[in-house]
This record gives sequence, structure tokens and C-alpha cells, in this order.
Amino acid sequence: MKIQGKMFIWLSVFILVMACVYGVWSKEPAGTTALFLAFGLSIMIGFYLGFTARRVDTGAQDNKEADVADDAGELGFFSPHSWQPLALGFGGALAFAGVAIGWWLLYFSAPLILIGIWGWVFEYYRGENRTQ
Repeated sequence: MKIQGKMFIWLSVFILVMACVYGVWSKEPAGTTALFLAFGLSIMIGFYLGFTARRVDTGAQDNKEADVADDAGELGFFSPHSWQPLALGFGGALAFAGVAIGWWLLYFSAPLILIGIWGWVFEYYRGENRTQ
């Protein structure tokens, strides 16, 4: 993760320089704003990866002597049968359609989005007081 963090930090420096150059030469606010937002996103990702790399064990990608097989194994748990992304997809599609069609459509999309988020967060939650 350390390498990826450094890559994003250098990318954010490049984007910042390009945003300043573009803003001075073009005097166009939309593109300049987009570049500054891209800089912010890149610096956040780089900071997160660098911060996380200090807290976890060194991965195979940070070892220059590592083989490809050193990084093999389980990468994490991914739900094989979750229906929640479908609800979030429909809710998000309705919300974006609401921007184009009419804001009233957000009244129908907001419950779908909230149900999808609620279901995704608590999908594997098994509490002490869970009823059968």
C-alpha cells in the first residue's frame, strides 16, 4: 500500500500544478474547479493509503524481492448473494433521472436508497438479542 499511496500523492501534486496552469491560461472556471476537485480526491486517497500502510503489515507489493505467488490467498470477504446493490442501483438511477425529469422523483428514490444502504450495512449483523 505504501507504493500506491506515494503514487497518488505524486499524482495529486501533478494535478495541482496542472490545475493552476489551466486556471491561469484558460480562465475557465468549470475545468479549473474540476481539476482542483480531482486534486482533492487524489490527495485523500493517497493520504488514506499512506496512513493505512503504516498500520498494517507490509504486503508483497511493498517488498522488492517478492514473487507473484507471495500475494496469493484470500483477499477478503465478498458477499456472494447480496440483493442490496440492486436496490441501490434502482434508487440511484431514479435519483439521477429525477434531476432530468423532475425533483418529485426523489421522493420515490430516497426510500429505495435508504433501504439499500440499511440492508447492506446490517446484512450480516447478528446481534445478541436477535430473534429467530
